[in-house]
Amino acid sequence: MTKNKEKKAGKRMKKKELIAALMDFFHSKPDEVLSLKYIFEQLHLTTHPLKMLCRDILSDLLLDDYITEVDKSKYKLNNHGVEMVGTFQRKSNGKNSFIPEGGGDPIFVAERNSAHAMNNDKVRISFYAKRRGREAEGEVIEILERANDTFVGTLEVGSSYAFLVTENRTLANDIFIPKEKLKGGKTGDKAIVKVVEWPDKAKNPIGQVIDILGKAGDNTTEMHAILAEFGLPYVYPSSVEKAADRIPAEISAEEIAKREDFRNVTTFTIDPKDAKDFDDALSIRKIKDGLWEVGVHIADVTHYVTEGSIIDKEAEKRATSVYLVDRTIPMLPERLCNFICSLRPDEEKLAYSVIFEINEKGDVKDSRVVHTVIKSDRRFTYEEAQQVIETKEGDFKEEILMLDTIAKALRQKRFVSGAINFDRYEVKFEIDAKGKPISVYFKVSQDANKLVEEFMLLANRTVAEKIGRVPKNKKAKVFPYRIHDLPDPEKLDNLAQFIARFGYKLRTSGTKTDVSKSINHLLDDIQGKKEENLIETVSIRAMQKARYSTHNIGHYGLAFDYYTHFTSPIRRFPDMMVHRLLTKYLDGGRSVSETKYEELCDHSSNMEQIAANAERASVKYKQVEFMTERLGQIFDGVISGVTEWGLYVELNENKCEGMIPIRDLDDDYYEFDEKNYCLRGRRKHRTYSLGDAITIKVARANLEKKQLDFALE
Repeated sequence: MTKNKEKKAGKRMKKKELIAALMDFFHSKPDEVLSLKYIFEQLHLTTHPLKMLCRDILSDLLLDDYITEVDKSKYKLNNHGVEMVGTFQRKSNGKNSFIPEGGGDPIFVAERNSAHAMNNDKVRISFYAKRRGREAEGEVIEILERANDTFVGTLEVGSSYAFLVTENRTLANDIFIPKEKLKGGKTGDKAIVKVVEWPDKAKNPIGQVIDILGKAGDNTTEMHAILAEFGLPYVYPSSVEKAADRIPAEISAEEIAKREDFRNVTTFTIDPKDAKDFDDALSIRKIKDGLWEVGVHIADVTHYVTEGSIIDKEAEKRATSVYLVDRTIPMLPERLCNFICSLRPDEEKLAYSVIFEINEKGDVKDSRVVHTVIKSDRRFTYEEAQQVIETKEGDFKEEILMLDTIAKALRQKRFVSGAINFDRYEVKFEIDAKGKPISVYFKVSQDANKLVEEFMLLANRTVAEKIGRVPKNKKAKVFPYRIHDLPDPEKLDNLAQFIARFGYKLRTSGTKTDVSKSINHLLDDIQGKKEENLIETVSIRAMQKARYSTHNIGHYGLAFDYYTHFTSPIRRFPDMMVHRLLTKYLDGGRSVSETKYEELCDHSSNMEQIAANAERASVKYKQVEFMTERLGQIFDGVISGVTEWGLYVELNENKCEGMIPIRDLDDDYYEFDEKNYCLRGRRKHRTYSLGDAITIKVARANLEKKQLDFALE
């Protein structure tokens, strides 16, 4: 009886009524994903015609962006309403977009509807319901927060006004500068300009000069311009330097009395030849046959830099030292990083140390974390230590050789546990006094580098375990960890497909260790092959980025359950945080605010990323400068990137990278095949794939844009 009634009631339902019923139903469950079957059940749509009508209406609602299809036949209300808040992304070609705050697809914002919002501004938009067959569109109705109102570029000064010409890819228009706001800038000067207004009807924003960096093309000017472009400081505030000058370098007898004394234990530093800030030293002495005491001694920066002080606030803001091609922009004032805290030879220094009792197989029998006073006996460069390892001759040879033996055992253990072995070389420039690149060389990690690395990893891991590893029913105290997530499964699958073309295999499922061992196996197989660098690059892209967080998920790449950064407090702020919290907790102190430290972790991760980008930009600049004198020359290279606008090629001889624009491949119409990393000709079917060998001619070098153009040879 009821069934029949229901059918009849169902039959009588008109399209309008069903639309209203569906909309009400979605609104009653705004955050739920509703399956088609569930919708049929809940709205009593039992007849075939009603189910078909419902499907049609759902298609219309999808087209109008009223709902989204989360999965096949599973729908959710698109509850961003008519107004949304998010980030505006400006493109110089006018294809601006808006990224909603809670995630979701980008929304197109035409230039006429942008209200002159700048790149990365936080804005409120009014959202137009999607019209059939058109992409979603929005209009900026309010700029809530300016992300960046300063730009770097070159001045062009006319008789009555001036412009800043930027190479910024997000700004299509030059910035207009009234004559009285030039701060003495002349044509050809690199300057930092702040946008003060952008009137509704005006084509160009109006700005004023904040700082003149110097003549374009001058090395220091260009390096400062790179820093300014990334919003990084290029001068050190004198007030902070003065505060550092007031810190006494002498160590009092009562301070020494509070610490473990390592001044008479053999201790040395091993660093790059141009280093001045020695963060870490190693000590070693024999306890008994087969057992050694190894000390990893780290500069005790937080003894000198008190929390909340002017020096501390500056360090927190910077969060890291920045290493450009030809200079270091330090996190701490020079007096601290190169003098007071630096573990220089034959000087008594305060350290924070992790002391291990360890055997030759790398088994740690005991460890403790203590404040110490040390005196380094010798400063080794990596090259000098390497020579001792290779020749088994030289200063402190017994100590260095024993440390090398233990380090190799530690390293072996890491790989057995599933650590991933990315052994990348770095491209370095030999630079003359004026900053001009004379030659390129590759820095490869050798045994001496690996020796230091293994003991730093061990110290970092030990410190993280001391705080993070607690009995089952206890909660660990808040602490900054260095975390690294598992690779993205989709990217791993893509990697497996990509390397299959070269005849390699990769496991993409199984335990963490299975996958990492398979990656290591791949990295071993490609060694010395022409596709080595390429496959390594694509493999690294499949990995997640390591970052800082108070929520520990372990470090996948190192195969450690607990890991932090403790060993470089002179150049990284997270290490200073770790030193302070470690001291507090080992003294029985209470846990700190998770929210505060998670914010500091986020800030440190962001600054690390920005510093790496600036570093890359400085290398890119030097590469272009180096190639400027090689215009017209012919080089062999490898296709290192494929995009819809062209091919990136890395030269074998010097690893400089340039681009062959797609418009220059004029023998056919080429289409970009994203899945297979290649460009394919429509008529002749010629393909250019990632990893292909290719011969090019250097066509153009644009220093302003840090861009090299190559032509096919």
